[in-house]
Amino acid sequence: MVVVTGQNKASGRPGDAMSTSDAEDDFQEPATPTATQAEHSLPLLPQQFPEVVPLNVGGMHFTTRLSTLRRYEDTMLSAMFSGRHYIPTDGEGRYFIDRDGTFFGDVLNFLRSGDLPPRERVRSVYKEAQYYSIGPLLESLEELQPLKGEKVRQAFLGLMPYYKDHLERIVEIAKLRAMQRKARFAKLKICVFKEEMPITPYECPLFNSLRFERSEGEAKLFEHHCEVDVSFGPWEAVADVYDLLHCIVTDLSSRGITVDHQCIGVCDKHLINHYYCKRPIYEFKITWW
Repeated sequence: MVVVTGQNKASGRPGDAMSTSDAEDDFQEPATPTATQAEHSLPLLPQQFPEVVPLNVGGMHFTTRLSTLRRYEDTMLSAMFSGRHYIPTDGEGRYFIDRDGTFFGDVLNFLRSGDLPPRERVRSVYKEAQYYSIGPLLESLEELQPLKGEKVRQAFLGLMPYYKDHLERIVEIAKLRAMQRKARFAKLKICVFKEEMPITPYECPLFNSLRFERSEGEAKLFEHHCEVDVSFGPWEAVADVYDLLHCIVTDLSSRGITVDHQCIGVCDKHLINHYYCKRPIYEFKITWW
């Protein structure tokens, strides 16, 4: 390529123009990787695996057949050992997976022969099945306790979309009160009620559904907020107040929070005529250490 400026064109001196050879000399092609750089780069060719594969999963050693790791196509293990990806090895030549290997043996047992873990390990193995994207194992574990029961429990809690937000509120209030008072524990008042509006003995014969129907104007007369920290309810299901209390305690305990609770009475707020609130009030004691 010849580059000619306007000034050079006017002078007409051939020496002022850049020749094609000069331009080619100025253009530098990307440097070719040296032997040292190539040595540290990942292999470009598909990685070959032996029929019997030694594994190092987070420091725990396992040995299995390559066909076992590839048993189900749409899994992370099958993709890792397909040859399309580079798997590093440790000093003993074992293929290294940077993951806690405590429950990897249960994963291998399922891939080998479909064996499932005992109940106490189901939740932990389920997390490993999620990580390795093993769909058949996930489906099998979901049919076992405690995961099957958890699905039923979540169906009930799904009636209260604010449930998780209220749990967070309980934790935040308890933490703030304990820190303000420099105390080991904190107490909260929590209302848990199933029916939206109170029912008097005179209405009981007419009460044949989970909700008592009143006109919109009458319903507004019963709208109020109990003087508590957090309130759960109402909901329409067979599960009662004690079932929801169990859910609250279970979920807080699963986060390492020590919880005690007891019923301390009912809300006695007068609404209209002979109607009083009568929603149960519970005292929750959250112990931090």
